[in-house]
Amino acid sequence: MFRENKSTIIAPELTYPYMNSIDTVIFDLGGVLIDWNPRYLYRKIFKTEEEIEWFLANICTTEWNDLQDEGRSFAEATAELIARHPEWEMPIRAWYDRWEETISGPIDGTVEILRKVRSTDHNLYALTNWSSESFPIALKKFDFLQWFDGIVVSGVEKMRKPDHRFFRILFERYSVDPRRSVFIDDNEKNVLAGKELGLNVIRFHSPDQLREDLTKLGIAV
Repeated sequence: MFRENKSTIIAPELTYPYMNSIDTVIFDLGGVLIDWNPRYLYRKIFKTEEEIEWFLANICTTEWNDLQDEGRSFAEATAELIARHPEWEMPIRAWYDRWEETISGPIDGTVEILRKVRSTDHNLYALTNWSSESFPIALKKFDFLQWFDGIVVSGVEKMRKPDHRFFRILFERYSVDPRRSVFIDDNEKNVLAGKELGLNVIRFHSPDQLREDLTKLGIAV
């Protein structure tokens, strides 16, 4: 859910080979609709940005967090990491003890776009890399998550984007035709995976950019 290496893959920002028949919009959540970033928490714990970046690159890494998004429990993840880095026990425990402090709030411009798409005839789904233990907190915190016709959560399914199998869970569970759908995600690898599966794809950078790209698809927002 954070700090992907954007230099490893070059993917188109927007592809829409089936734009005339799009009936479904699929949103990522973290980084698109919800402003999640562990730096919000660790700025309260560490004194400098340099300390934060070192900690996130070497202790609570993307790879470590990915395993929770694939279904590993908070308790197991925390115990495993503290066993390897006992001198960092306090900030390691903070990751989940103070998880709500990693969210600054909704990305309002995108939520407004979601609201407008909801008023159309398009089906609305979310496909998110998110721990099954923390996702219920987000459900209670953000009313707009109730607007979706369905949400597929990686921590529940024990697999995550960009795994093609994870996308196919959404396709099969909700009878989604990828050729008639547009997928929105801020992660380049996930966007490329969606394209490989036949989805129309938009890589998210900002609400204004998303609004422009959806308009090109004929979705009035």
